[in-house]
Amino acid sequence: MNLKKTLLAAMLPAFLGFTTINAQNKNMENVLTTKQQDLIAVAALEAKGDLGNLEKALDKALDDQLTVNELKATLSHLYAYTGFPRCLNGLGTLQNVCEQRKKEGKNDIEGKAASALPKDYDALARGTEVQTQLTGGNGFKYAFAPEVDFYLKAHLFGDIFSSDVLTFAEREIVTISALASIEGLAPQLKSHLNGALNMGVTKEERAAIPDVLAARVGELEAYRA
Repeated sequence: MNLKKTLLAAMLPAFLGFTTINAQNKNMENVLTTKQQDLIAVAALEAKGDLGNLEKALDKALDDQLTVNELKATLSHLYAYTGFPRCLNGLGTLQNVCEQRKKEGKNDIEGKAASALPKDYDALARGTEVQTQLTGGNGFKYAFAPEVDFYLKAHLFGDIFSSDVLTFAEREIVTISALASIEGLAPQLKSHLNGALNMGVTKEERAAIPDVLAARVGELEAYRA
């Protein structure tokens, strides 16, 4: 019990600091578009595995005119960061929401599909370029596990990022929101918080993400971000 009190006492100044910052920036979420705010909520709730609230967030996103394909792309993008099980749970939730809305007579926008890639598309070469852009022009090679290095370049940054249903900036906002919603991913979260600026996210938009997380997901997720 004493240990618990000690830990809480140690954490209190940090949480109070976050509360003060959050109060000062309480309107910061207005920097983000409605679409960006919906993407933040959907990504974070998928990462948490909170399917009940994810259902509500997806319903709101569709009400806000996000397309079905944009939401599919968001949830599909996340499998690289949250794993196939949560990705499939998210897609299943989206499918249920779409079916229920159809029964209610709501006509959701399917939206554009990803543009076709050229026949000579080189996923590894393109993925290396995208990863280099994310890291600010610095080459990155995960020599300890060459297979994973290949997967990152060719599949994540080459294949997944090749879909133009979401912009690079939107993908980074989605990634940051998801990583902030999983305990123990501080190194990856820090990397994407830095890299997001290289992918088109503005400093103001990045600074507003915790406020949206606090309002629509949870204080702990906002604190991590």
